[in-house]
Amino acid sequence: MPELMWQKSTFSGGPQGECLHIATAPDGTIRLRESDTPDTVLATGPGALAGLLRHVRVQDR
Repeated sequence: MPELMWQKSTFSGGPQGECLHIATAPDGTIRLRESDTPDTVLATGPGALAGLLRHVRVQDR
């Protein structure tokens, strides 16, 4: 598998804080990992991630 191009979430803490990283794999799945456990990677599809984000936004209100 080619190296993924990880991006830090804009909602993550500062350079020393806990950060969420996201990348798109060649197969179109989205990969998520935390900076404190970078070897643990979650894979999801765009629709499932969008649903999670909608749910989190509603809960945050």
